[in-house]
Formats: sequence, structure tokens, C-alpha cells
Amino acid sequence: MKFGEKVRIERTNKKMTQRELGERLGVTTRTITGYEKEGLYPRKREIYYKLAEIFGTEKLYFTGEEEDFVADATEMYGSRGRAQAENLVRQISGLFAGGSLDDEDKDAVMRSIMDAYWESKNENRYRYYRRNGDKK
Repeated sequence: MKFGEKVRIERTNKKMTQRELGERLGVTTRTITGYEKEGLYPRKREIYYKLAEIFGTEKLYFTGEEEDFVADATEMYGSRGRAQAENLVRQISGLFAGGSLDDEDKDAVMRSIMDAYWESKNENRYRYYRRNGDKK
């Protein structure tokens, strides 16, 4: 189940409106709509933890391999990194659709692809700094 689906289900189970949830999280109603209907993810990891607190779920309930990956990309590389990570997750999900891999194997493949992504990002960052001078 995707992040937005989990938010919508938990919110409706608690009989909360999107506005009420947004106020408790400190975000706009539009942001909640983005989570639930547009597949957007929080920019800050603490939103996941606040959701777990509000709904009384496990701390990691709202995060999975994909969500952690997107959150990490956002924290490290901003909106561009988030967009690239979300695109990669969509493409990978397409590979898994209707496939014969069990969940454990899918997780292993996803972890391997994410590791390759991070390695590539760090390598490109290193090359950029070497080419353009140390900008750290």
C-alpha cells in the first residue's frame, strides 16, 4: 500500500477531515490532498513520525523502502532529487507489475537499485566538484 493510501485510510478511520489533519501536521489542506490523491511524499521525515503519533501507528508504518528512498533523495538533493527518485520508483514499480517475484525478492531488487542510484549520485557529485572546483 502506498503512502497516500495509508494517510487517507487512517484519516477516514479517525473521522478527520483533510483540513483537520493538515492543521495537526502544520501543513496545508492542499498538501494533504497531494499526499492522498497525487502520490506526493513529505519533504521532511518528521512528518512521517507526526502521522504515526496522530494515528497511533508504528513509527515506520508510513515509511517503506520507496518512501525512505524518496525522503532521503529529497533531503540530500532537494526537489530535483525527489523528482528523480519518484520517477525511478514509478519505473521500477512498472517492472514489478504482474511479475512473479515475491515481496522479499522485490525488496532485494529495490534495495539494489537504490544503492546503485546513491552510488551514481555521489559519483556525479564528486565529478562535478572536481570539474568545477571545490564548492562544498
